[in-house]
Order: sequence, then C-alpha cells, then structure tokens
Amino acid sequence: MTEPDPLRVTRLIARDFRNHADLDLAVGRHFVALVGENGAGKTNILEALSLFAPGRGLRRADFSGMAREGGAGGFAVSLTLEGPNGDHRIGTAWEPPRGRDERGGRLCRIDGATAPSPTAFAEQLRVVWLTPDLDALFRGPAGDRRRFLDRLVLAVDAGHGARVNAMERALRSRNRLLEERPDDGPWLDAVEREVAELAVAVALARRETVERLDSLILSTRDEASPFPWAGVRLEGDIDDLVAVWPAVDAEDRYRATLRQNRFRDRAAGRTLAGPQASDLVVRHGPKDVPAATASTGEQKALLIGLVLAHARLVTGMSGLAPLVLLDEVAAHLDPRRRAGLFDALEALPGQVWMTGADPVLFGELGGRADVVQVAEGAISVAAT
Repeated sequence: MTEPDPLRVTRLIARDFRNHADLDLAVGRHFVALVGENGAGKTNILEALSLFAPGRGLRRADFSGMAREGGAGGFAVSLTLEGPNGDHRIGTAWEPPRGRDERGGRLCRIDGATAPSPTAFAEQLRVVWLTPDLDALFRGPAGDRRRFLDRLVLAVDAGHGARVNAMERALRSRNRLLEERPDDGPWLDAVEREVAELAVAVALARRETVERLDSLILSTRDEASPFPWAGVRLEGDIDDLVAVWPAVDAEDRYRATLRQNRFRDRAAGRTLAGPQASDLVVRHGPKDVPAATASTGEQKALLIGLVLAHARLVTGMSGLAPLVLLDEVAAHLDPRRRAGLFDALEALPGQVWMTGADPVLFGELGGRADVVQVAEGAISVAAT
C-alpha cells in the first residue's frame, strides 16, 4: 500500500446550491464541524462536497433538484484543495435546459481546464461518507447494501460506476428482448454476451474491494475499540463463480446460465441471476452474529467502524487520504463512543467534515476544529 497524500479543502464556494445562494467558506483544520438547527443547510454543504465523487452525491438526487429555489435554475460548486504539491481548484456546475427539447448539462473543471466527467476528480480527491439513512442498512433490503457496496468500490475504483451503469443498461435490453422478441436467439446471444462481460467485471471489482476490506479489518482490529470490527463477504451465484473461475470461464458459465434461464426470467420480468442479485453479508465480529440481529446501538457502532476501515482502505489503495463526510454521526453516541470516534478520526490523515445541531457535541475537539455556524443558508466561522 502506498503512503497517503494529505489533502485538505481550504475553501468551498457554492452558488445557488440548495438553500445556499452565495456560500464562501474558508477552513483548513483537520476537523470542520457544521452546527445549526435542522433545516439550516448543514447537510447541503456535505452534499456539495460529495459531488466531487463519481455519482450524484450523498442524497443520490437529480441535479435539477439541487438548484436553489428562486435562483436561475442551475448551480455551481468549487473547492480549493491544499496538498504537498500545491493548491488545486476543482469545480462542478449544473446548467438548466435552455429549451423544451434540451436537457440540462453538468460541467466539470480542474485547475481551469474542462474535465470529461466527475471521474476525473479522483486524481485530486477521494470522498467517503456516512449519513443517517444508512442506519437501517443491515436490516434493510439487499439492494440498499449493494448500493452501499458500490459506493465503497467507487472510492477506490472511479470507473466502477460506469461499469455498473453499462451492466444495468444491458440487463434492461435483455429483459426487453425477452418480453418482445423471446425467439430471437441471435440477438439474445449477443446481448447476453455483453451482460456476461459486464457482470463479471462488476463482480470482480466488488470482490476485490470486499476481500481487501475484510483483510484490513482483521489485521487491524482492536477488541477494546468502541466500534466493533465487522466481517464482510459477498453472497450470490456470480460471486461464487468469480471466486473459483478465471474471468473468461466465469463469463462463459454465467452466459450459459442466462441462456438456460430465459423462460424463467421472461416470466419474472427481470434477470434473476447476476450481480444485481448479490448481497453484502456483514457480521458483528466480536459476537460472531449477523449484523442484522445486533442491537440498534451495536449496528450504529458497527457501521461507523466499517466506514472508518473503508477510509483507511481508500488511503492505502489510492495514495490519497479521503475527505470524510459524517452527517449527524455524533448525536446519538454516548460520551465514551463519541470520544472514541474523535480519536479514530484524528488518526485518519484525511480531513473530516461533520454536522450536528448542538455545538456541545464538538466541544471535546478543542482547538482542532473549525466550527461553522449555519443558519438559513448563511455561515459564520470560529475556531474552537
């Protein structure tokens, strides 16, 4: 694993983003604490930062919905990054459609030059996050855990999102063919060949990340930590295939499965076997029980521990210490776990942004944090 390249956001500018008409925030400490009442715009700031990761940000919202009500219809966000090789400026913007038949467009820039897509930001910045909607991750449907898993993979492999999107398009094409032209063997053969290639690539990328994460957790686990270590593995037919067979053989076998299951999949209206049916299985390590059976507090602590381990994995695999975004993470922790969280976060080389309604939550950080008061889209900064 490579040594981390320390990087911090020193300035965030947002125009017409959510409820922030004209945000200009200068910070620089290891911790940035955003405090204020619910609805003030704290999470909106984290969302603006999350746009510099592949995808649609931590809320997975449409870009058109991020534009401020009453604004011009678009928005712009830029960051100044300070690292060992000097400062860099990265920015992204959404331009609304100019006519009825036009679509809005997203723009990306790095140091003044146009970038082809948000994937290019991965050369400058990696981002990981934890939000309250993940609290039910272990008890919820497998689809939620797959999305969480793909976010883990994206942080170390910026091209993963494009592969997943291409696989989903190919699956939709197959499902449509099965419905409309089920006897068109040559077309189905061609589509299933594409599905198999993409599905195995997606499964392999997920497998590598999960195996690396599980290995890192086991090698660094601390039984005394307030955040229990997790055991993680993938469960699914295609995951079993890529664990045993080389990629080419796995593609052939999965393609044969698709061919054999055409009648069944047509009746179901969807493709039943493949990465779209995999699950991320998580166990509470110290108790050796499924995470879903742990208490609510244990699940929260387990999830925090998992995200902290992932941040360390990103650092090791990419050489970039990730920006860590934690939305309302300290609010429901007891004092011991809150102190343990701050100690664990301080050990990470990447900058940490947190939100909370009560500034008392961050009192233990002393002079290590920039505390930003957020009120109705306006901000003020004071070091603790």
